[in-house]
Amino acid sequence: MSDLITGADGLARCGWGASTPEYARYHDDEWGKPVRGDDPLFEKISLEAFQSGLSWLTILRKREAFRAAFDRFHIETVAKYGESDVDRLLGDAGIVRNRAKIEAAIHNARAALDLPDGLAALLWSFAPPPRTKRPRSFAEVPAITPESTAMAKALKKAGFRFVGPTTAYALMQATGMVDDHLAGCHVSTP
Repeated sequence: MSDLITGADGLARCGWGASTPEYARYHDDEWGKPVRGDDPLFEKISLEAFQSGLSWLTILRKREAFRAAFDRFHIETVAKYGESDVDRLLGDAGIVRNRAKIEAAIHNARAALDLPDGLAALLWSFAPPPRTKRPRSFAEVPAITPESTAMAKALKKAGFRFVGPTTAYALMQATGMVDDHLAGCHVSTP
């Protein structure tokens, strides 16, 4: 896959964003755009955890089912889930049925409720200063950074699960804390 691909629509995209229609929509409309609300960030962190060991495309294709199954990732609602909800989720073929990840999402909702300033404040406190230039190739895009390592450490200290430095960096990319669209990509980010 080339680092930058010009699609049939004439738009240059980061290579991964041109590989499927789902990726193109996600790349163009969501990835790298700032997300600041607690519930939307809880959704992102939960889906990143479910993605662990899987393709992001699998999660994108199941995202609406995840949203329905997890009450649109409303933190207060998910925090109240009990064993019957775990059983319900394990029986839902529309989502990734992994007990550890399901239980982590519920546990993480409870941990998010305990954050004194909320999830958004904690996560965004680790956003690095904006780059002066976009990366020119995927080789310039890190998998982890000091900020993602610090974010993962803070989340773990707050009781979160499935939040290592790589997952934290993917979250930073997805929520606009960093702009990893390649130089020449048509997507503009604020």
